[in-house]
Amino acid sequence: MTDLYRKIESEFDSSEREAEINTFWDKHAIFQKSLELRANSPRFIFYEGPPTANGMPHIGHAIARTIKDTVCRFKTMKGYLVERKAGWDTHGLPVELEVEKMLGISTKDQIEKMGIEKFNAECKKSVFKYKAEWDEYTRKLGYWLDLSNPYITYTNDYVETVWWILKKFWESKLLYKGFKILPWCPRCETALSSHEVAQGYKEISDPSIYVTIKVAGTTDTYFLVWTTTPWTLISNVALALNPSENYVTVQYGDSKLILAEPRLGVLQGSFEIIDRKKGSEYRGIKYEPLYSFMKIEKGHYVATADFVTMEDGSGIVHIAPAFGADDYELGMQEDLPVVQAVDIEGHFVKEVTPWAGWFVKKADPEIIKDLERRGLLFHSTIYTHNYPFCWRCDTPLLYYARSSWFVRTTAFKDKMIEANNKIAWYPEEVGKGRFGEWLENNIDWALSRERYWGTPLPVWLCEKCEAEHCIGSIDELRKMAVDFPKVDDPYKDFDLHRPFIDNIHLKCPSCGGTMTRVTEVIDTWFDSGSMPYGQVHYPFEHQDDFEKRFFPAELIAEGLDQTRGWFYSMLAISVFISGRSSYKSCVVNNLILDSEGRKMSKRVGNVIDPKKLLADYGADAVRWYLMSASQVWLPKRFDEKSLNEVIKRFFSTLQNSYSFYALYANIDRFRPAESDPPARERTQMDRWILSRLQWMISEADESLAENDITRCTRAIADFTVDDLSNWYVRRSRRRFWGSSDDHDKKSAYQTLFECLITITRLMAPVAPFLSEDLYRRLTENLGGHLPSVHLNDFPKAEESLRDKSLEEEMEIARKVVELGRAARKDSSMRVRQPLSRLVALGLSDIERQMLKKMESIVADEINIKRLDFDNNEAAYFSMKAEPDFKSIGPKFGPRVNEIAGKIKSMTRDQISKLMADERFSWADDGHVSSIEMSDVRIKIVPAEGYSVSADGRIKVALDLRLDDDLVAEGNARELVNRIQNMRKAAGLEVTDRIMLGISRNAETEKALAKFSEYIKSETLTEHLTDKSELRQSQEFELNGIKTVIALERI
Repeated sequence: MTDLYRKIESEFDSSEREAEINTFWDKHAIFQKSLELRANSPRFIFYEGPPTANGMPHIGHAIARTIKDTVCRFKTMKGYLVERKAGWDTHGLPVELEVEKMLGISTKDQIEKMGIEKFNAECKKSVFKYKAEWDEYTRKLGYWLDLSNPYITYTNDYVETVWWILKKFWESKLLYKGFKILPWCPRCETALSSHEVAQGYKEISDPSIYVTIKVAGTTDTYFLVWTTTPWTLISNVALALNPSENYVTVQYGDSKLILAEPRLGVLQGSFEIIDRKKGSEYRGIKYEPLYSFMKIEKGHYVATADFVTMEDGSGIVHIAPAFGADDYELGMQEDLPVVQAVDIEGHFVKEVTPWAGWFVKKADPEIIKDLERRGLLFHSTIYTHNYPFCWRCDTPLLYYARSSWFVRTTAFKDKMIEANNKIAWYPEEVGKGRFGEWLENNIDWALSRERYWGTPLPVWLCEKCEAEHCIGSIDELRKMAVDFPKVDDPYKDFDLHRPFIDNIHLKCPSCGGTMTRVTEVIDTWFDSGSMPYGQVHYPFEHQDDFEKRFFPAELIAEGLDQTRGWFYSMLAISVFISGRSSYKSCVVNNLILDSEGRKMSKRVGNVIDPKKLLADYGADAVRWYLMSASQVWLPKRFDEKSLNEVIKRFFSTLQNSYSFYALYANIDRFRPAESDPPARERTQMDRWILSRLQWMISEADESLAENDITRCTRAIADFTVDDLSNWYVRRSRRRFWGSSDDHDKKSAYQTLFECLITITRLMAPVAPFLSEDLYRRLTENLGGHLPSVHLNDFPKAEESLRDKSLEEEMEIARKVVELGRAARKDSSMRVRQPLSRLVALGLSDIERQMLKKMESIVADEINIKRLDFDNNEAAYFSMKAEPDFKSIGPKFGPRVNEIAGKIKSMTRDQISKLMADERFSWADDGHVSSIEMSDVRIKIVPAEGYSVSADGRIKVALDLRLDDDLVAEGNARELVNRIQNMRKAAGLEVTDRIMLGISRNAETEKALAKFSEYIKSETLTEHLTDKSELRQSQEFELNGIKTVIALERI
């Protein structure tokens, strides 16, 4: 006869199971059916952040994708239509650098020599280099996405939408060309935006030097100047002092040094102040330049500026307008030249003869040596600081005067801040802190990139009148172009990328002249930030239903590094275009670190291979661990031991509970029937677990609704392990196999089935594979159930089944049982040895009443005959308090010995009050001293014949005195345990009957005299003899006497 409930194989392989489940989902189109089922339901709009598919997925992607999948599955089960469109970020430096590596090139000259067309063709091929790996990773992780119809940022549809957005900025005069100091990557030869720079900071060591610059017309007077970029001294054109601060001239050895008075601490040794002036009085004083490689007509004098601070250095700043924002602004005010001694690759130009062609950072040590040789180096040291590196190629950035195209985000900064305040951030401090502060300090978006593979900046300039025009659509381009190629479908037959777009010219609407496109492409973050619109080709499609179906998103979820990346670009674009944020809530996950708390890197060798991880442990275990180990927004130490613990504690326990159910339900051919028997007619234990189940449903529902997946997973695991398995199933075992009461057995089956199937639905969003597997095993042969757990609704708590009084009664019973077990363990008394009584101490009258209702459970759990109550604790134990000096030392300082003495002299009543209130105070001479439980160690000394355990005010005393009847019963229980273990070792089925032989001696005679029927009933024994020649036999000691047990199946 076929089993109703499939057994879980002993050699269970989670990755094999998950592969089978994936096949089942594909074969039966479960993902599609979950959408079709909700086709007419309210929408939960979700945006998938686009990864770049020319790099392999890593373990960090697992946490964000688990969060997103969990929320989307949960919302689907809550009755929403949740469409999930995949996306790919296909432009920009990440792609270009991979192609450069593949082609063995590294400069823009090499790219242009091979041809932009060929290079971009390679880029287009490269973008999906690892798409198969990404798709497989997504599938194995159980992340449901529509991978068949993704948005792709390089398509003409998407680019056209981006152009439309850019034209909106241009029409509002918020897209402009400017000349500013920009973060510049000398390797990629392009400017970067502030949000790109924010992603690439590293801690490095750089030189910190003080140089002396001679005042013109003097022989021994010098300005003392501090810099951390010696290479910029080549381009120095001025010195800046704070006009309102005091500056002093000091006699320092044979020289006179000028520096800010608040910064005199930088001088070592003795000196004498010989003059004092305000910084403003130095304005216009000339000095002798350190270097004269670059000829200038104006410069090398003192200017004043408020940005000069007294916090570090000498209070005198060297000014090189080509390499600093403050320097540039001061240079503009003073009409100083921008001396560019460095080329776009970060190398000194030929005029800087000693170091021509050197990368500037590598030239620093040689410049320092040169200054020292010339007697101009006052002091040199190394300091550690955070410095920006290119977020993609890892090259140190330079701040470089350069023309670029900008989006004037500062014009609507306040609107972005207002919109951000309406976003629900998880955690809240990211939105208010890291992101909010970023917005407060917003600067214009440096948009253009002097690169090749990207969305072309759709700005054309007239060669004749210098007019400017921004194109906002393909149709507009065709109408204005004088040389657009003849094609049937411009979306399919014309590539909008370089170099093809560079060959398209427009007729100037102002003068009729020829307009040529600027050469730049745009920041790839603008592409990804446009995805709410670009993914559906808005406004060229979906004008009527855009805000109903696609905007804004209820949720986005990505890593903390996206705070100044995707989160910012999406907000900036949508606030301008739509007047509000494109996302209502955002869950931000933190980094995954190694087990020692270090960032993962190939250099350190601590990178985890996600493919191997999924193969070894399965996706569900990884997902559950990542969600439950700690809140997702905290840095997470990844530890495979803890991952194994998830499997052992929760997954294995749940599967064991199912296996227990399936074993006996198959024997009895049990088929569950809703409300049969009704919950109110079931046993106390059934009603209790059903009440706890309702609590757990509410807890899971509420926590997932608040995007608190950690709280949800912990609640489910604790319920499954502590309430269901360790308490309900363990206490109900004999009801399943030994009960002669059909109603009671049916009640137990029905209750356990309801718990198990509800757990599968509750855990489905986080652990989609195991939940599906157990759900199918529970339902596939019953009929009347949906084919997949993921097509079910999320459970709803039935308040009518909630019995809080019963839960409180059981809670105190479990507490007393826990203490009773501890007391038995401390006494070394065998668990199977019955004892006469347990005395509960310190309970209130209400607690006594509640516990009295649970007396049979307590008695059975602790193996006692009766439960007593008493308030006379002194009859059972004495107490002594000892100080914990590690705790009270820092707290009380010089009074520690006084407090220690008070603790040692505490009376029994005082100790009891401390244990009850977890705090105790003394008043001496008007001075109050308070201690807490953590300040003391309570030593309990049991009275003769008792073992005592305590937790705060609740204590139990276990009576250890034995009589002959108790000893006999203990022996009987020990025999039953030995026999059951032998049955298991012999491979007997739970229903097999046996012949049993027990050797006779003083100890076995005691047991058999009173408990032979008990032994036979518990072990399914048909015939009990004293034979020891049966098929299976074992010798052991029973209370020190050798005893033989033998058995064989009948």
